[in-house]
Amino acid sequence: MTLYGIGLGPGEPELVTVRGKRLLEEASVVYAPGELAERLARPYAAAIEELEFPMTEDETTLKAAWDEAAATVGPVARDEDVAFVTVGDPKVYSTFSHLERALDAYPEVDIRTIPGVSVVTAFATALDVEIDNSPLDVREAADGVPQHRPPQVLLLKVTDVRKTDAALHDAGYEVTYGRRLFMDDPTVTSDPDTVAESDYFTIAYAEQVGRGGES
Repeated sequence: MTLYGIGLGPGEPELVTVRGKRLLEEASVVYAPGELAERLARPYAAAIEELEFPMTEDETTLKAAWDEAAATVGPVARDEDVAFVTVGDPKVYSTFSHLERALDAYPEVDIRTIPGVSVVTAFATALDVEIDNSPLDVREAADGVPQHRPPQVLLLKVTDVRKTDAALHDAGYEVTYGRRLFMDDPTVTSDPDTVAESDYFTIAYAEQVGRGGES
């Protein structure tokens, strides 16, 4: 049978796609990697089960967690249509890719992905930013400021805002932060102290100083 990796969008239940909603309603079980994904899927899922994953960068620990998740999901997906949900899109900086690799041990499971609205596009609406034909570099904050200094940079998962802010300003950027966009308590600010407390759902959008005046 089929495992559907379904993108739930940036944090608002009404931004789940029509197809995603239908498949959530039809799935015998919906697996969610955390409280937020579970909350977004719950209005549409008949049965939902939260899977726990450790917040660590230790590769051995993470692999063990994903292998355990595959051992939970795989046997059910062999006989029934099930879903695994992610905030955003299942192919864009998503946990789903890890599960997909771990499910190599279950070749009889058909795996399909259903795209969702990703923060990579949703941030432009939330921050009132126009993306034009100028290069936009998108990366995780842990990868650092790009050396080639593109006109626009979007950093995801900014957990050390002060460090990120200093690096971006030193590189000649003006920065706007977005936290938990489209969720219950969104924040948009240019003040790093406002979002200094670590939060996985924080992005930094940076433009080269003077770029706006040149367009």
